[in-house]
Amino acid sequence: MPSKQAQTHDPKSIEKKPVRKRAARKKKAAPQHGYLTRLGAYGFEKQETVLLAALVTEDPILLIGQSGTGKTFLLNTLSEALGLEHRHYNASLVSFDDLVGFPYPDEAKSEIRFLETPATIWSAESVLVDEISRCKPEHQNRFFSLVHERRVQGIALPKLRYRWAAMNPASSDQGSGDDYTGSDPLDAALADRFSILLEVGDWSSLSRKDQKRIADPSSEGVVANDGGELAKKVAGWRERFLEELPRCPDGIVEYACAATSALRDGGIRISPRRSRLLSRSLLAASIVHGGVEEKVFRDILNVSLPQIAWDDRVPEEKLRAAHTVAWGCSFLEDSAQWVHRFHLEAQLDRKLDLLVEVCPDSDTGTLAIEQLLANESRERRAAFALATFPAAVQGALPIGSEAVADLGRVAEGLLSVDGTIRWSERTHQSNTRHPEHSRLGQVIGGLRGTRAARARQLFYWCLVENVLLDDPKKFEAEFDRCVRAAGRALTARTSEAVASLEEGAA
Repeated sequence: MPSKQAQTHDPKSIEKKPVRKRAARKKKAAPQHGYLTRLGAYGFEKQETVLLAALVTEDPILLIGQSGTGKTFLLNTLSEALGLEHRHYNASLVSFDDLVGFPYPDEAKSEIRFLETPATIWSAESVLVDEISRCKPEHQNRFFSLVHERRVQGIALPKLRYRWAAMNPASSDQGSGDDYTGSDPLDAALADRFSILLEVGDWSSLSRKDQKRIADPSSEGVVANDGGELAKKVAGWRERFLEELPRCPDGIVEYACAATSALRDGGIRISPRRSRLLSRSLLAASIVHGGVEEKVFRDILNVSLPQIAWDDRVPEEKLRAAHTVAWGCSFLEDSAQWVHRFHLEAQLDRKLDLLVEVCPDSDTGTLAIEQLLANESRERRAAFALATFPAAVQGALPIGSEAVADLGRVAEGLLSVDGTIRWSERTHQSNTRHPEHSRLGQVIGGLRGTRAARARQLFYWCLVENVLLDDPKKFEAEFDRCVRAAGRALTARTSEAVASLEEGAA
């Protein structure tokens, strides 16, 4: 029987409005569904919501793990429990003709048909491509169409619902000492078509109870049968998912966008396509779970990154930071949500626009400035302070006196640059100019008027402080936009003051 939580949960409880901070911080135990355990697939309790969500979306799943960890068993078990017409192919051995059958022309000889056998794919509802990292490159290209489009040889497979795959770790990632020679990193484009990429744990990750269950030989060869319980649940969740899909809650879409942007800002490329897959998985997981929960979102993000398939794991600290920013942007109370959005914005001028136009109050603005000055690189916080300090002093920014003072301390070193520029040269060189001087000078030479003066002031500071700029032209352009944004804020403040005086005089 389902657990109490599974019997009483209501997928309609997904909130369309942002969750308040008090609610977001409340710890809530995840429902213990236990569907996979009742099917004899042990050790997947912590990953169950993720797997159930993938069954709801019907998006592709890739399982990665060492041999004998239950990858193939789990997926075959799911096909049995859902009552699917299933095909299981070993990609390292199968000929593509085995999938499509023997080709022959129709009676009119106008098109090619395929002679079906019990092994061909045409009537399949679920397909498992095992050992996908060991197949020949030409076969991998053909599986690409199967995974991405539900097509083979350009022909649609209208009955196919689920596309699953499994592989051992890439041969360059053999920390355990196991020999997986021939298991190559998956093609990045193919890996990006899988919605969920789940790493399956080994023996040491199992509880003692699950270890004993797996070692028990009595279940060998038994077909998974839960009386249709899982199939009924998945069908109900799927119906709800399709109802919600055209109007996906804003918080879910915001989380997917923010997480994608945060990871990309951290040097981790996430494709635009994957942001949509992430939203679909988050929506399905929220339905399965019975509501929005931070841990569920973090779990979904953890298994939504394709880099693991080509042995390029995303550093845990970057993943954790991306989740924190995305969750804060989407589900914390208004002030905390705004701060996360402020820091997620990459461009300094856009940060300033957010500060001027959307900041909830001066306390929140002060916090944002403090964190910006603490976390940005030296050159970026210097540029921001130099651009904004005049407007801040005149009260044009929604920040407190502490933030104005902080900006002033940073800007002070740029308003009057005084120092010695040092560099070293090889003895045979006659050039006595700083190696960065020419590069920065080329940028300043293309500018005119006050813009050139401002850039010269900023670049001189960079030379004195020995700050090297990756792209001086791009950096100066961003700085100039920030100056202009500060000017607009100051003009607006002055106009308000004049209007107020005129109103008082009248």
